[in-house]
Amino acid sequence: MTSKEKFILKTAREVILAESRAVSGLAKTLDVSFLKAVKLLAGCQGKAVLLGVGKSGHIARKIAATLASTGTRSVYLHPVESLHGDLGMIAADDVAVAFSYSGETEETAKLLPILKKQGLPVISITNNPGSRMARNSDVVLRLHVKAEACPMDIVPTSSTTAMLALGDALAVTLMTLKGFDKTRFARLHPGGNLGKLLNLKVSDLMHKGRANPVVKETAAIAAALRVMTATRAGAVSVTNAKGRLTGYFTDGDLRRCLQNGLSDLALPVGNVMTKGPLTVHPETMAMDAARLISEKKIDNLPVTDRLTGRPVGIIDERDLLKEGLG
Repeated sequence: MTSKEKFILKTAREVILAESRAVSGLAKTLDVSFLKAVKLLAGCQGKAVLLGVGKSGHIARKIAATLASTGTRSVYLHPVESLHGDLGMIAADDVAVAFSYSGETEETAKLLPILKKQGLPVISITNNPGSRMARNSDVVLRLHVKAEACPMDIVPTSSTTAMLALGDALAVTLMTLKGFDKTRFARLHPGGNLGKLLNLKVSDLMHKGRANPVVKETAAIAAALRVMTATRAGAVSVTNAKGRLTGYFTDGDLRRCLQNGLSDLALPVGNVMTKGPLTVHPETMAMDAARLISEKKIDNLPVTDRLTGRPVGIIDERDLLKEGLG
């Protein structure tokens, strides 16, 4: 490795360590002010209005999106645009959350007294508790950042990382308090890979109908093998006379039987099947099925109807991997 390459890695590590110190230091300073901010936002009948300019504005925009996606109505407003007509988007039952490292950003500092006159509670996130922004706030969340991660202590780095972490802490705390669960989260994320992870169910991916291998307990092992081969599933669900799942027989089970000296393939598959196998249901989330398959180190699972116990499909690791769920 050249000296230049070593310098590059050293610089990158120093930045990451500096920013991690800013975040860990922030965690230690959380106090009653954070509790007050959470109480204001949790009791808000309107929406959270996130404000910030420049890099702080980017963080405010991100936190607004995180709040909205986790059950807290929110919107980002640029302070400059707010001073030129967008104040009409703000209602008396809203709560303002302003971001500024110095607390002296001109546009934000001008806006907060106006919001206070309209009766809005104001939360400021800043490194300067004596700033104009802080003086016009009901709650001040201080960042406690000692220095930026850049060599000149100028470029917003540690400060914006701390802002991001503090904003996320507010969002996740509110999410938890509101009991915002996976189902509600999924409704707000229908698209993309995240939507797929949260919305796909076993019923969307399972092999069913003729592609679902099923035999009765009384069927010969040879017959079970033919069904397994025809469906290429590498396993077969085994049922009793009433059609309820009682066992599962896989190609792995077959290998173990042969290793133990089994030679009579005319024997009933019920004699050698795995009894009471793990199962999932059609309404099980695909990501939960993927987790189970991974934890148990198996290739597939039978899918049973929750009420009748009948095998209605088979979910295979390969199909889950194709969907990015492995």
